Amino acid sequence: MDSQPQRPGSVTVPGTRGGACELLIGTCGYSYLEWVDSGFYPAATPPAQMLGLYSRCFSIVELNYTWYQMARAEALARMEAAAPAHLLFAAKLTRTITHERQDDWREQVQAYRRGIAPLRKRLVAVLVQLPPDFDRTVGNRCFLAELLDGLQGIPVAVEFRHASWAADAVFNELERRGVTLVTVDEPALPGLFPPLDVVTNPALFYVRFHGRNLQGWQSGNMQRKFDYDYSHSELRQWCETSLSGLARRAGRGILFFNNHVRAQAPRNARLLCSLLEKNRYQATT
Repeated sequence: MDSQPQRPGSVTVPGTRGGACELLIGTCGYSYLEWVDSGFYPAATPPAQMLGLYSRCFSIVELNYTWYQMARAEALARMEAAAPAHLLFAAKLTRTITHERQDDWREQVQAYRRGIAPLRKRLVAVLVQLPPDFDRTVGNRCFLAELLDGLQGIPVAVEFRHASWAADAVFNELERRGVTLVTVDEPALPGLFPPLDVVTNPALFYVRFHGRNLQGWQSGNMQRKFDYDYSHSELRQWCETSLSGLARRAGRGILFFNNHVRAQAPRNARLLCSLLEKNRYQATT
C-alpha cells in the first residue's frame, strides 16, 4: 500500500492479521459559511466551490444534509459528477425515518435508496443515527431490525445515543448482519452511549468526534454543543487508547469530526492526520 499514491487525509496503520488498515479522516459536513470566516476556505468562497476545496485536504466527507432532507438522485448525481475522483462519501439517513418516524417511513427508506444510488460506487456507509431517547425496548428493537432489513445491500453504520444499546447481544446481531457500530467521542453524560472500541464489521469501523463540551451538551443549544477544540494531547491519547484496537480488527476506518463551529472540525481532522503520520514515520524508522 505504501507504493500507491496516498489520498489526502488518509493514513495507513497496522491492521488485521499483520496487514494494513486504511484510515480516512474528514468532517461531518463541508458547506459552512463560517469556515470562510475562520479561514479554512478562502475569502468569498461560494458554496458551490467548497467541496472541491475540501477535497484538497480530505478524501472522505460525511454528508449531513441528507439528514435534513430526503436524498435526491438528481442532486447527488450532479455532486458525484463534480467531485474529484478520489473523494468518497458517507451519508446520514433522513431524520423523518430515524427521529420523526413518520407513518410512511418504509416508503421513505425505498425513496432514500433510490436517492442515494448515484453515490453507490463511492459510498462507504449510510449512517443510521438514532435519537437519545431511542432506548432498547422491544418496539424499538423491532423497528431497527426492520429498518436494517430495508437497507440490506447498502453498507450501513449505526450510531446509538442511548446507553441501553451497549450490550453484547446488540453487538452480536450487528456482526451477524455485517453492520458497523459507530464509535463516539463525546462528553461522559449519564445515559449516553459510551465510547467503545467494539468492531462489529471487519471491513469497516466508523468514528465520530462530537467534542467534549459538557456544558454545551447540557445547554440544548446546537452551536454550543459542537463548539469544542480537541487538544494535541487529547487526540494523541485517543490514538494510544482506542485507535490501535479498532484498526487491528478492521481493514478500513473512517473518522469524522463533528465540532464544526469556527472550523474546528477540519483543523482537528488535520491535526489527527499529522499525529498519525508522525507515529507511522516513527514506527518505520
